[in-house]
Amino acid sequence: MKKIGIIAMRELGSFFNTWMGYVIVAAALIIDGILFNAYAVTSEPKLSAEVLADFFYFASGLSMVAGIFLAMRLLAEEKQNGTIVLFYTSPVTERQIVYGKFLSAVIFSLVLHAASLYMPALIMVHGKISVGHVAAGYICLSLLGATTIAFTLLASCLAPNQLVAAVGGAFLTVFFLTLWLLSGVVDAPFKDLFGWLSIHNSHFTPFSNGIISLKDVVFYFGMIFFFLECSVRALESRRCQG
Repeated sequence: MKKIGIIAMRELGSFFNTWMGYVIVAAALIIDGILFNAYAVTSEPKLSAEVLADFFYFASGLSMVAGIFLAMRLLAEEKQNGTIVLFYTSPVTERQIVYGKFLSAVIFSLVLHAASLYMPALIMVHGKISVGHVAAGYICLSLLGATTIAFTLLASCLAPNQLVAAVGGAFLTVFFLTLWLLSGVVDAPFKDLFGWLSIHNSHFTPFSNGIISLKDVVFYFGMIFFFLECSVRALESRRCQG
């Protein structure tokens, strides 16, 4: 765990010491604020809970996009710069490298989510929302962002550069997003399988309405663990190939 923490802190420092991290946070907050004012807070009367649910819906998309941009550089940049050799010659395992880098991106994404808390707070100026509803929504935003980071980290392990890693992460994210559309046009048992594998629709809705569903939490953690272990295997294979 100590080595994972050291790698995570090193990577986290790179987010704060370069322009990229600040650009991602600023862009996400600006777009989130525009969508919040344009679609969540409208001229039509709405219940505060409905406004908050709409906010989480739009924020979920930005959480996934931010996850792609945060994770695309984690290993692809090391390969581009030739610094991946330093990891291979260091007394750390592939699992420690993958989990350390994943942890750094997740922590930075949590900073991004924390910076957006002012938007739910604005709802309280003219309405009333529960802390539980806000907590449930942000838990899911964090899980959804972490899942996207795990997708893109695998792409970053396999890709020769950051651009290809971003495209690969986006492809995996869109694929698992649109499975719910496929579930509507196929028969059982694929209907239930595709619907269950979709990372947004049925798994996200309970959280956006203020309900923390244990089975959905387990689903997201399962997806994260699976793709992180795939990244570990990919990195091990690359080290064996030299």
